[in-house]
Amino acid sequence: MDNALESTLAELTDIQRRAVDWSAGPLLVLAGPGSGKTRVLTCRIARLLDMSRDQRFRVLALTFTNKAANEMTGRVRKLVPGLEERVDIDTFHGFCAQVLRQHGAHLGIKPDFAIYSETTDRQAVLDDALRRDRTHCAGCEDVRLLPLIDDLKAHLIEPEQAQEHIGHMSEWAAERVGAVEAAYRLYEEELRRANALDFNSLILEAHRLFAYPAMARHYQKVYRYWLIDEFQDTNKAQYNLLRRVAGQSFREIFAVADDDQTIFEWNGANVRRIGNFVRDFSCDVVQLPENFRCPPPIVEAANRLVVYNAVRATSKQPARSVQDHASHSDEGQIRYVEFDTDTDEVAGIADEIVDLDSEARSRTAVLARNRWLLERMHEALAAVGVAAVIAARRDDFVSPQMRWLVACLKQINRPLDRHNMAVLVEAFSGFAPSRIGRDSLASRSETDGVTYLTAWIDVVRQADLSPPATEIVDTIAELSTGNMKLPTAIQQILDCFGRDDPDEDLKDDLNAWRRISREIKTARGSTSLDRFLQELQLRSKEPVPAPGTVTLTTIHGAKGLEFDTVYLIGLAEEVLPSWQSVRNGSGSGALEEERRGCFVAITRTRKHLILSRARHYRGWSKAPSRFLSEMGCLGGQHPGNAVMGKGRS
Repeated sequence: MDNALESTLAELTDIQRRAVDWSAGPLLVLAGPGSGKTRVLTCRIARLLDMSRDQRFRVLALTFTNKAANEMTGRVRKLVPGLEERVDIDTFHGFCAQVLRQHGAHLGIKPDFAIYSETTDRQAVLDDALRRDRTHCAGCEDVRLLPLIDDLKAHLIEPEQAQEHIGHMSEWAAERVGAVEAAYRLYEEELRRANALDFNSLILEAHRLFAYPAMARHYQKVYRYWLIDEFQDTNKAQYNLLRRVAGQSFREIFAVADDDQTIFEWNGANVRRIGNFVRDFSCDVVQLPENFRCPPPIVEAANRLVVYNAVRATSKQPARSVQDHASHSDEGQIRYVEFDTDTDEVAGIADEIVDLDSEARSRTAVLARNRWLLERMHEALAAVGVAAVIAARRDDFVSPQMRWLVACLKQINRPLDRHNMAVLVEAFSGFAPSRIGRDSLASRSETDGVTYLTAWIDVVRQADLSPPATEIVDTIAELSTGNMKLPTAIQQILDCFGRDDPDEDLKDDLNAWRRISREIKTARGSTSLDRFLQELQLRSKEPVPAPGTVTLTTIHGAKGLEFDTVYLIGLAEEVLPSWQSVRNGSGSGALEEERRGCFVAITRTRKHLILSRARHYRGWSKAPSRFLSEMGCLGGQHPGNAVMGKGRS
């Protein structure tokens, strides 16, 4: 056993070690916030690999973000260096993309398929599809059509099955069942014509592929053990995919979950799915009740809050902090602050944050239920000179330069992609004086018998370009003809873009590109161009924040993160909890999900938690959030060691 693994195993608690050493069969690990679930997962993987050094089977671990996958990969590499090649740690979508690259030919899917995650790309495909058959799709030129198709795919409903489901989706769809079904079928045909899959197609097509029993048996044999991270976030399609691959016999599934952190029901997660998993796979259950992250007052407040939910594991023990109460006389306090208006609230929080040094700001986050409050918070911090960023997934690069570079690489990989060629032309005109029509390019390509990209290069070289545009066009020309290697060409283009003081959007995109390239190299090693592009499409393009930047994020975006200091703002009825959930009533599933969101938010805290609310939002009077009293922050029921205070009013 490697020394790193041996010493890490020795640090585990008895209950953590029990989960890591689980011998055989399905297991559900109920792991609350700060319970060390990532350590348990990675130690479990490392131990499986260490105990089978002379064997060839692989281990599969699935999670929900590339960030989590990268972290787990790095930990496994440190625990059992040299054995990490026998584990695949990926997101559900990344795993499905890998499966379809290897075996999609059985479904007519070419391995170099593109992945369309941007709404604009998918809408362009749909528009082209509708133009092919306006008769059967009459009345479907509507913004509601693409979300309907997305919803059908999310429920694993294929075009030939669509008619029996469409009528139940909305009144609008019910009146156009035949037209919607035809549009869905044409959309799929257009995607296949472009050798592309959209994001939901990855799960749907993999699910179709595993209908072949031999394919399921193959993956059961290759991956002898499966581990599922954040199981409570699985939607119906992901869970049905898991069940189909496992079949009736495979049961070596190790799932980590927490029903109290089920906050993505809008994306198909379901708080009851954990119970379904236990029933469907006859799982044993182990709970990790200890919280290593949060100070005792915050754990106690979280326990008080979440017991108001009726739908949760009945046998669940309250979490307990392993930290000492006495060590938190000055730290770990919960402070409650009131303000008169939402303007006062964000200004008051900004006045506190401005006094922090750069390092402390980097470890500080402001959380809110909705983006509107975060935007107000961002403005207030900017007014006092504090750098802040609203954290959000970014599916595409912002600068025209980087959008052009990605489009060029895609065009080299798929020379006949007309949709992508339109992106390339538009992006280039965003930073270089170029007026090139797509129709003229298509005509020239056909007349001269060359690719779209070659035709574009020939045309653009005739324009009056200045450096660095001339340099990057020459580099792409060399790359497209095979006279320059991919890493060399990309580096030359990035060097050109980084010259002459690039604007903020380009700086951010260059920053993001470097991060993503490192992640892909770490996770996949040297890759082909099509594999690189598929990995690139699956990863968020947001830049790494500069030192001293305060993180602003929605509660949903905060999942999986932790900070020394957390400000949770907007704790008012109809704000948090939301107006819709309040309208649904106290015992509604919507309100219970809001409560779980508040639970997730406060347990992001390593040291200080500041809860705030205003008496007026957007000019409307609002009562204090019921969650405040449930946590013990109102009515004299203060959490132990809590310090309550009033903000300026």
